[in-house]
Amino acid sequence: MLLLDTFSGRCWVALLSLAPLAGAAQTLTNDGVTLTVQAGTTLYVGGTVQNAAGATLTNAGTVQLTGDLTNAGTLASPGTLLFSGAQDQTFAPGAATVASLTLSNTGAAGSNRLFISNDLTVSSLLTLTGGLVRTQATGTGAPLYTLSLPSGASVVGEQAGRYVQGRLAVTRAAVSASTGSVDFTNGLVLNPNGQSLGPVTVTRTAGLQTPGLSYGTNVGGTTKGIDRVWQVAAAQAPSATAPASVTVSWVSDDDNGFNINTPAQLWRADAASGPWAPQGVPASASARSFTANVTQLGVLTVSNASQPLPVTLVAFTAQRLGADGLLQWQTASELNNDHFVVESSADGLHFQALGQVAGAGTSTQAHGYQFTDQNLARYAVGQVYYRLRQVDTDGTATYSPVRTVAVPLAAGLLVQVYPNPSAPASEVTLALRTDQAGLATLVLTNVLGQQLSEQQLAVSVGASTLPLAGASQLATGVYLLHVRQGGQQQTLKLVRQ
Repeated sequence: MLLLDTFSGRCWVALLSLAPLAGAAQTLTNDGVTLTVQAGTTLYVGGTVQNAAGATLTNAGTVQLTGDLTNAGTLASPGTLLFSGAQDQTFAPGAATVASLTLSNTGAAGSNRLFISNDLTVSSLLTLTGGLVRTQATGTGAPLYTLSLPSGASVVGEQAGRYVQGRLAVTRAAVSASTGSVDFTNGLVLNPNGQSLGPVTVTRTAGLQTPGLSYGTNVGGTTKGIDRVWQVAAAQAPSATAPASVTVSWVSDDDNGFNINTPAQLWRADAASGPWAPQGVPASASARSFTANVTQLGVLTVSNASQPLPVTLVAFTAQRLGADGLLQWQTASELNNDHFVVESSADGLHFQALGQVAGAGTSTQAHGYQFTDQNLARYAVGQVYYRLRQVDTDGTATYSPVRTVAVPLAAGLLVQVYPNPSAPASEVTLALRTDQAGLATLVLTNVLGQQLSEQQLAVSVGASTLPLAGASQLATGVYLLHVRQGGQQQTLKLVRQ
């Protein structure tokens, strides 16, 4: 029975069934009116539902359809949306939030998916009885959307052949000693072990077969983890002396080469692209479930212990220690690691080697390293940049992220040029740092004392950088740069090679 209020333009659905004619699917288009499905009633459409711009669809009961649902207007659904097609379906929610979404698609594997074509919040219950929910289309470069469940909402029914492919984010408002273990219902259980972590969101990315997104790899891409990662974000980090405990589980669809008959390892990284560090100790995961203690949250995944994920570097810090710079780094494991070259830069672009630290070769143990860069004031800049160049025994080199150290202003005049040595015809940058403002004079000579150029510039207190005039015209050889400001003077050797 369809009730139409001709004065308000509203429809109340007590029971409406739009079944397809033989060989044809139906389309229900709500074009500008308010269509209400009352509590305890079902609107069944043997085809597609289109809620046009300016229209309102309010569902307090159940809307069941076998085709697509496109919302360009207002969709309010405190009831249930039930997708029960026999082939792929698409839900374009617009800005809607739905309370309950059920997928019961009876199509064959590969044709029983519900594609979510925008970010979507399911505020109460996501139920899977048949088929896959997917938050990314299958085309190359398709955007990845997020299916979000706020605190109190849950997922039920996930198993092999029916789960959420793509990004599924679940939030719990409080994880603390009083809550104990908390099940996020997306394959992760978090036990805070007596401490308060506050609100926690676990975002799972799975089933996309995309390295660095839905699964982790080692630096060469030769080994990989399961096709499922969890990003755990908590308001408060767990204590290093009282680690939290996590249990992760997955379906066989996401094994991604994982061998359940060999020991497994939990890994952690800041991002799904790595680098990865082991958490806990290797153990059996024959039931596709693994538990380990963690002192840091972040992105978690699992692989076979015999196929570790991490690249060499798992931590790299730089800090000022008195007048010097202290660099420290750590590796989780190393493969054919010959040595590290420590490099510095005054501008973050031109790096020079400071020294070399021997590596551990091939090792499955963690190793710590450090290097001291003495007298930071010699850089004549307010900030020094550092990076590591890790060199394998075959000469292959990879670079670390860049770290910085702030340099306090020292008394007097400090000057540096870089790169130095430099190649003929290349530009040279002058870094000048002074504790007084005034006119500075730069005189460039050869080693015989013959003047080649003179430049004057106004400088202010602090650090500044500028190209060294005429440097690109210098041929191979050794030159002297004399810098004078007031009663201060400094002479640098400039090498072209």
